[in-house]
Amino acid sequence: MGYIYLYTGTGAGKTANALGLALRSVGHKRKVVIIQFLKWWKNTGEYQIRSMLKPYYEIYQFGRKGWIGLGTLDEEDKKLAEKGLKFAEKAIKEKRPDLLVLDEVNLTLYCGLLQVNEVIDFLDRLPKNVDVVLTGRYAPQELVERADFVVELVEVKAPKETVTTKGIQY
Repeated sequence: MGYIYLYTGTGAGKTANALGLALRSVGHKRKVVIIQFLKWWKNTGEYQIRSMLKPYYEIYQFGRKGWIGLGTLDEEDKKLAEKGLKFAEKAIKEKRPDLLVLDEVNLTLYCGLLQVNEVIDFLDRLPKNVDVVLTGRYAPQELVERADFVVELVEVKAPKETVTTKGIQY
């Protein structure tokens, strides 16, 4: 039976948790498909490793190049989010993953780029053996209720200046 794992909250580590599950799955020769919403930057470790982890690991990005910040979202971002969800539907049928990661899907819902009923309908149509990870800040209550496991990451302490260490934050 597939389970739904939800990682949310304002603390760091939501994507990192999802990637940890992806790595574990690949280690057991389980097929993983990661769909990243709102992300476009190809210099991240999770994107760079894709060829090394073939054929068990695939990652796709649906974000506008150069996008930074919720205040700059536009119609192109909405179209890319919709395209990402449609791609997820196609990937389930054609790629048949054991684990599907919808990275930052919660944030697309918060920003109104996707509708929560669309995502729940998608989850309801998944084959029963597919595990799903949903990440992103501000998960709607409907997804919290729908998920089997919910983890809220809370920042307790962090340096005042943003830290971006290669191999850790990206």
